[in-house]
Amino acid sequence: MENFNFYSPTEFVFGKDRENEVGALVKKHGGSKVLVHFGGGSAVKSGLIDRVKASLDAAGVPHVELGGVHPNPLDTKVYEGIEICRKEGVDFILAVGGGSSIDSAKAIAMGVVYEGDFWDFYSGKAAPAKALPVGTVLTIAAAGSEGSGDSVITKEEGMLKRGAGGDCLRPRFSVLNPALTCTLPAYQTACGATDIMAHVFERYFTNTTEVEITDRLCEAVLCTMVKETPRVIADPNNYEARANIMWAGMVAHNNIVGVGRGQDWNSHAIEHELSGMYDCAHGAGLAVIMPAWMEYVMNHNVMRFCQMATRVFGCAMNFENPAETAKAGIKAFRSFLKSIGMPINFAELGAKEEDIPEMVRKLNPGNGWGFQPLNADDVTKVYQIAAKATV
Repeated sequence: MENFNFYSPTEFVFGKDRENEVGALVKKHGGSKVLVHFGGGSAVKSGLIDRVKASLDAAGVPHVELGGVHPNPLDTKVYEGIEICRKEGVDFILAVGGGSSIDSAKAIAMGVVYEGDFWDFYSGKAAPAKALPVGTVLTIAAAGSEGSGDSVITKEEGMLKRGAGGDCLRPRFSVLNPALTCTLPAYQTACGATDIMAHVFERYFTNTTEVEITDRLCEAVLCTMVKETPRVIADPNNYEARANIMWAGMVAHNNIVGVGRGQDWNSHAIEHELSGMYDCAHGAGLAVIMPAWMEYVMNHNVMRFCQMATRVFGCAMNFENPAETAKAGIKAFRSFLKSIGMPINFAELGAKEEDIPEMVRKLNPGNGWGFQPLNADDVTKVYQIAAKATV
């Protein structure tokens, strides 16, 4: 296990009706005027935004609002939010929604206190050192942004999807009410589950040895998702299964399962070009890319893939031919994704194989990091596997 620092300051407020405590939580964490930031109409139609505003009013916390966050949040909305916050004297951002609203809120929080262009953080020109405090009311278990210091934004010009991160972006509090996820369509639920599993796999596939504790934590989250996702697809109102998934989503990405070990993140980088170009759901893109990446890099450490196959998917170990066990685990993963309604190839996602060179160009691979470092030719081959994948 490698040396590490772990910092997770977020207060998690979990359970039914906890969104009614938002006003008191904002005051507790120092907010005196709030930007309520949210996505489309569902948060409004469900009455959630009204409940949040009522809680703020009851606590005597003035607020302004900015809706319309795109599923792959755009820089244009961030600029709009920064302008509103500066004009209105906002000192706290409250994101109501999923990862897109939270990521957009984090970008606004950085941008308000930064003299330059907030995109500097996403283009690698600057690293975030300070931000307005952010709180969240989560409505979908997926991105894990409610507990992480990460944010992903798409630049509308050129459709470049890029990430930024820093501990100053970790939410001060996050309200997690699993009941708020019960009205999600099955497809969105499955996309979220896929994203959660991908966050774990990005940490699970490591070159660091002697990491049994975090291996087992990763496997616990993965096994939970394999068990609970079909339950909520079959019964959307299964609160207990929803609760397990919601907490799994947070654990998967606040890095408790990834400390002390090298991590990969090539699959996320490769997928970002898919969702950037085709505006598909991030989880759906990961369902297509991650098993393809697994097939391509499997021989880098066959026994780690065997461990996944046997511990997570219950495959029998073939000691005479471990590669067969590794392949069986990857097939089991792809079959699981298919069973919950996820796409598994380009055609099902709506992507085009002829766009691979452009995606590789925009990604500009070859940074030398990851479980197995990938160059442009490697990434091209991963896309090609993903384009034609079958169960």
